[in-house]
Amino acid sequence: MEKKSRAINLSISETDKARLEKIAFEFGMKWGERPNISRLVEAIARRELVIAPNNDWPEALITALKQAVDTLTDAGEMEEALMLADLLLKRSELSLPLRAELERFLGNPPPAWRIEINRYIHCQKPFQFSYQDATGKLWSFTVRHAKVVPHEERQYLDCWCEETEGNFDLEPLCNNWSLRLDRISEAGVFPVAGKWRPTLAELPVEMHLFGRLAFAYKTRNEDTVSELLPGSQPVRRVVRRVESTYWFIREVLREVPDIVIVSPESVRERLKQKIISLYERYTTEI
Repeated sequence: MEKKSRAINLSISETDKARLEKIAFEFGMKWGERPNISRLVEAIARRELVIAPNNDWPEALITALKQAVDTLTDAGEMEEALMLADLLLKRSELSLPLRAELERFLGNPPPAWRIEINRYIHCQKPFQFSYQDATGKLWSFTVRHAKVVPHEERQYLDCWCEETEGNFDLEPLCNNWSLRLDRISEAGVFPVAGKWRPTLAELPVEMHLFGRLAFAYKTRNEDTVSELLPGSQPVRRVVRRVESTYWFIREVLREVPDIVIVSPESVRERLKQKIISLYERYTTEI
């Protein structure tokens, strides 16, 4: 007997039709070389393809997977990072900003020199690179410890370098540099001999936090001490391992006068001069 089939009309937009054709193509549901929606529907009806929710991943899982993409990227594992980013983009739970960020990442993955730097950091091997500062001057740095760190919405390479010329930080920290990743020369990254340092240079700084900040302060990984002092007024004593007085003072200035640097005197003096300069600017007539 001749096998009969019934036609089913689908009332869908051209966009949804294109999406169905894409799914059909991905699963090999084709007529000749063209994707075939009818074969896709038939496969679903026969349970050869299973329909599952695509919006039931919790926010914590999405966040963890995005962090995994960033970690894999920083470790130089680009193939795995791209695969994970592609998996995330297949989910419908993503916010529009996160989706746009992942699409940019897939469309324009980090350049070869960035992957190379990540690999040196991951393997703890010293390297050299060229760097162009804001004035256009070209520098060469020999790096013996480094990490990629976000500072005020930009990506930086915080690194310990043999070179100290042009570094205006305090003497114990003058080997530490914070360099914008987008200013590293593409053709100038290569390995060098020698040992990798376990950390950047560090300087212990003690500060006291007052009022609401004494209770609201969240202890950071760099803090070696975080304790409430006895007394009638709330005061929190914090001792932090500081790697850059530049970034540290910018952070502290946001909470003045609820933070006071106690020691060392060199860091306390730097903050005091910043506050004096700020006061002078605001007392000068415009």
